[in-house]
Amino acid sequence: MAYTTINKSSLHMNTKLYTGNAGTQAVTGVGFQPDWCWFKARNNTDTHAIFDSVRGATKRIIPNNSTAEGTQSNGLTSFDSDGFTVGDAGITNQNYNYASWNWKAGTAFTNDASSTGIGTIDSTGSFNNDNGFSIVSYTGTGSNGTIKHGLNSAPKMILIKQRSGTRTWLFGHNSLGWDKYLLLTSTDAQGTSSNYFQSTAPTTSVFSVGTGNETNESGGTYIAYCFAEKTGYSKFGSYQGVSSTDGAFINLGFKPTFFMVKASSRSESWYIFDNKREGYNPDNNSLYPDNTGTEGSTDWLDLVSNGVKFRYNSVGLNGTGETYIYMAIGQSLVGSNNVPCTAR
Repeated sequence: MAYTTINKSSLHMNTKLYTGNAGTQAVTGVGFQPDWCWFKARNNTDTHAIFDSVRGATKRIIPNNSTAEGTQSNGLTSFDSDGFTVGDAGITNQNYNYASWNWKAGTAFTNDASSTGIGTIDSTGSFNNDNGFSIVSYTGTGSNGTIKHGLNSAPKMILIKQRSGTRTWLFGHNSLGWDKYLLLTSTDAQGTSSNYFQSTAPTTSVFSVGTGNETNESGGTYIAYCFAEKTGYSKFGSYQGVSSTDGAFINLGFKPTFFMVKASSRSESWYIFDNKREGYNPDNNSLYPDNTGTEGSTDWLDLVSNGVKFRYNSVGLNGTGETYIYMAIGQSLVGSNNVPCTAR
């Protein structure tokens, strides 16, 4: 049984569903003031959108394409104490149903690498050591370097996007190995290069970047989202598919509330599942980070009290001999206060 010091995971990461009104709307019920908000219209093919508190409200980047950061004054307009306020942009608040995935960071940091001796490239950002999440802003040098991530444990997963240009999203994951990478904007299988992370795993203080333009172009500005593993709350791993409706089971040790997955061994789409759409097994609807597709209703998997059970025979998520990597956030069966987490 997995125990955790996070007794209410929804105070750190929470999915909030809402209906747009094509005007201005304050969305409440997130449970905290978010620092990272990812939006997708469930029943419309508008693009995904990500906003964070380090870059500032109205500063939008798009997970499903390589567009540079833009200012969208009618997108997310503020991060509020129990949610956020949105304008009438199609990405956040037209007459559609929306999913928003929200994370809490909250503690600001600034690192002058030459003064502190931590890393070789200056960084600023926001971190939360309780949930293992940080947001890091830096300017590329074009040379191998290291960057402070703000956490007190080594990240197992890092997403990086160049803000100032059209370089694609780089995705690093401990189960791939840090000489490998995936592209969030693409269905491509994993690639191999030492130019992105120097083939070097993150440490408890820094992550490494190479000479590749997607992570460290000279003069380019970047944002990185770093995730460290926390027992009973988050896990970043891999599994093998078995091509069966009685498919693979991932024992997470907690009840997943957010689950993102991608086949690393073949060209397949990315998938996001959460515990709010539709909110019961087996109707866990999917959205797709690499494209603008509407919500899918295939009964892919069950989100159970201690992990994920695959229920559909498909190479997208459950092909025999195929390898898949995942990101899971959730709630332990029992927290440090001995409060049980019941099954759905």
